[in-house]
Amino acid sequence: MTQRQSQPIDTVAIQQAHQIYGQLTGQKLVLRFDRERLWYDFLRAGFTVEHLAQVIRYLQKQIRHSRRNVGALKLSNLLQLDRFEEDLNISRVRLVPAPPAVIHAPPTPAASAAEQARGRQHALEQLRQLRDKLRHDCP
Repeated sequence: MTQRQSQPIDTVAIQQAHQIYGQLTGQKLVLRFDRERLWYDFLRAGFTVEHLAQVIRYLQKQIRHSRRNVGALKLSNLLQLDRFEEDLNISRVRLVPAPPAVIHAPPTPAASAAEQARGRQHALEQLRQLRDKLRHDCP
């Protein structure tokens, strides 16, 4: 993640990020020094509260579909910067179904009228044999 500091990282910015996290996840966590440090590192890495909201919404959707564990929303897990960056990038991916592959079978040469007639006669003969077998095998 590139450094993109548009505003200074101060106590207000850290408190705002923590408050938004609490609102989006429904958690009420005390903002202790260790958590302040996590938020400071998060903001210093160039992440924003908009990124935070996007990743939380993405993770909540994944959790609802049983693809992720609810532990992904733990603050200590969420603010692991490498993982956060990966989740942010994945949340931006738009999966579009690939167009169906068109399989072109090699053209078969058209059967002549005589070959078609022989094929029909052969099919009729097989049907007669099947009918006769069924008549003889059934009491």
